[in-house]
Amino acid sequence: MLIAQISDPHIKTPGRLAYQKVDTSTALAICVEDLKRIRPRPDLVLITGDLADFGTPEEYAHCKTLLAPLGLPVHILPGNHDDRDAMRAAWPDINWATDSGPLHSILEDWPVRIVCLDSVVPGQSGGCLDETALSWLDGVLAAQPTRPTIVALHHPPFATGIAHMDAMGLTGAADFAGILAAHSQIVRVLAGHIHRPVQAVVGGRLAMTAPSPAHQVVLDLTDDGPSRFILEPPGYLLHRWRPETGLVSHTAVIGDFGGRYPFFADGALID
Repeated sequence: MLIAQISDPHIKTPGRLAYQKVDTSTALAICVEDLKRIRPRPDLVLITGDLADFGTPEEYAHCKTLLAPLGLPVHILPGNHDDRDAMRAAWPDINWATDSGPLHSILEDWPVRIVCLDSVVPGQSGGCLDETALSWLDGVLAAQPTRPTIVALHHPPFATGIAHMDAMGLTGAADFAGILAAHSQIVRVLAGHIHRPVQAVVGGRLAMTAPSPAHQVVLDLTDDGPSRFILEPPGYLLHRWRPETGLVSHTAVIGDFGGRYPFFADGALID
C-alpha cells in the first residue's frame, strides 16, 4: 500500500493569494500533477488538515475541484484553519464517526488501518485532545489490537523547537503519548500544521509532520523566533506499507531539479 500525505494546502477562492503572496491553488494543482506521475500510483491520498485558509464553502468547493484530477481516493481531517460544518457539508460521503461535532474517522478497508483524530479547537490556532477524544481513540485502538494502525491528526503531539508554532501546539499531548505507548500496533503518527517535515518519538512511536505543497514555515529554532513563512521547495510525504518492511516514509519534493543522471557508465562509477 502506498499513501500520499498532503498537508496544509490552505486553499483560497480562485484568484486570491494567501497572505497576499502565495498562490496556494496553483501550488496544489502542481502537487496533483506530481502525484499523477508517481509509479506505482498511490492507493490513497490523506490530507492532514488546513485544506482551506478560512474554512468557507467556496474554498472547499475549489479545493475539491483542484483534487479531482487525481482520480484517487482522498481522505481528509480538519486543521485549525478549517470549519467542521463546512467540511462535513463538502464531503458528505465520508463516514465520520459522529453526525455532529469533531470530525473523527476510521479507514478500515486497507492493509493498514488509519484512525483520524480531530484536534481542532474552534476559533483557536492551537489544538486539543480532550478526555472524550482520547477515550474514543483508546477504545478504537483496543478494538483491533493486532492490526497495523496509523494515527493521523493535524497538530503534532510534540514540541518542534519552532517557538511560534509550539505556542499553538497540542493540549493533551502527554495523555495522547500514554495511549500510544499502550497500543503496540501503531506503526506511525502523522500530522501537519508545521509546514515542514519534522520527526520525533512520542509514546515509543515515530511521529512526523508533512511539508506543505505551498509555503513552508521558516526553520528558526531560536527561543523568540518570529512567525514567518518562506517559499522553499514544496512537498508531501509518501508512506509505503509492506508486511515484510512495515511502514517506510519518504519526503517528496515538488519541482524540476534536473534530469535523472546515471551514477555509472560501462559498468564503472563515472569520474
